[in-house]
Amino acid sequence: MAITLADKQKVVEEVNTAAQDALSAVLAEYQGLTVSEMTELRAEARKLDVYLRVVRNTLTKRALEETKFNCLNEALKGQLFLAFSNNAPGDAARLLKDFAKKNEKLKVTALTIGDTLLGPESLDAVASLPTKDEAIAKLLYVMKAPVEKFVRTLAEPHSKLVRTLAAVKEAKAD
Repeated sequence: MAITLADKQKVVEEVNTAAQDALSAVLAEYQGLTVSEMTELRAEARKLDVYLRVVRNTLTKRALEETKFNCLNEALKGQLFLAFSNNAPGDAARLLKDFAKKNEKLKVTALTIGDTLLGPESLDAVASLPTKDEAIAKLLYVMKAPVEKFVRTLAEPHSKLVRTLAAVKEAKAD
């Protein structure tokens, strides 16, 4: 089914808007996946706030022209879909990595964080990036640890004195 020029322009505009707000992008081949498998993947993508779209490569090139994901243009070969992470850089990569475990036909061809094109071998590294909440929790732990150690150090002489007095009391009671 042929799409009109106006429809093509809408698709380019929609993908461009999604790319402007995204933190990372992943390209994957979907050839061989059934409709039900693609529907399942789209449902999982909606849960994680990952923009997932099958777009013609020529339209994708136009949509990504003046975005930070322009580096993906050289990887646009074959039947691909595009996934943009909106909340955490690793969301789309994590989604596709988990889905590829169940479906061997899904193959990630390229991914990018910002303007750096990464190969499919980088999928595990990007998928293991922490979410925003995990990163905040790690940062707070790192900030809290020195304060806790300082407080324990300040409290230790008093604790040692109390333990010594308790030992003396026990010795005199015997």
